[in-house]
Amino acid sequence: MGRIVWIALAVAIGLYLTVLLAFAIQQRSLLYPAPPAPRGAATDMPPGFAAVALSTEDGLTLHAAYRTAAPGMLTLVFLHGNGSQIEASARATALLGARGHGVLLVEYRGYRGNPGKPSEAGLYADGRAALAWLRAQGVAPAQTVLIGNSLGSGVASQLAVETPVAGLVLISAFTSLPDVAVAHYPWLPARLLLRDRYDNRAKVARIRAPLLVLHGTADTVVPDGQGRTLVAAAHRATLELVPGAGHELAFMPETQLRIAKWLAAIGFDQAPAGSDKAAPSQSGISASPSASTRRSSTISPSSG
Repeated sequence: MGRIVWIALAVAIGLYLTVLLAFAIQQRSLLYPAPPAPRGAATDMPPGFAAVALSTEDGLTLHAAYRTAAPGMLTLVFLHGNGSQIEASARATALLGARGHGVLLVEYRGYRGNPGKPSEAGLYADGRAALAWLRAQGVAPAQTVLIGNSLGSGVASQLAVETPVAGLVLISAFTSLPDVAVAHYPWLPARLLLRDRYDNRAKVARIRAPLLVLHGTADTVVPDGQGRTLVAAAHRATLELVPGAGHELAFMPETQLRIAKWLAAIGFDQAPAGSDKAAPSQSGISASPSASTRRSSTISPSSG
């Protein structure tokens, strides 16, 4: 009987080590589940946006989408979650664009037909390329607000550390990627295995720009406690908790209205005459996200 127990234990340990090895090797495939590219050319962008090319520091050319700002308005750089793409980003910024803000929708390497393979360092390079492209168009960092959703919060936080932008908005943001992984997979030594860290908690303490943290109280992917922790670690932060909202918070019209209100409070949202200030029901955006929108997550079991 004792021999059977030892054999079973050895098999269990072997299976566990196999799982650890598979995770260590395949972790970036799990972390960056890029959706299938839409039909048509990679340069086909959502209505109202022009296709632009971003040149990264490591030699890649990435497709992105851009709409110019009305005179005197800011430009918003939107960095999406790990299972999303530009089409969803356009829905997440439509109301803000209608107010006259410029919008640059960043598409990561390895996503939507872009070359390269995603990684933490790679996505930081993609974000830097976006800011460099804006500067070349005459849009200074002081006229730029970064918006990071879910995994994109890690990219946005890094950029805000490096660049004196006008403001930073983090939606459904985590304290660090290992913190999320440990919560979902307590049996996995994620802190040892994860190569990509996205340590937002350490970064927000170094950011001097005004910070807005938006989090849904029903978020089961990244609990709102992580948003509270980020605010506690930051210098100039506002926390907006949205009752009953989950990890799809970025795609709720209310979220864009909260961002606009915050921008106005810090002196950056004075919609020009003739801009669309319509209620969310008139904006063409549904509060119930599409299937592709729901894919945006961090490293949860539902990531796809």
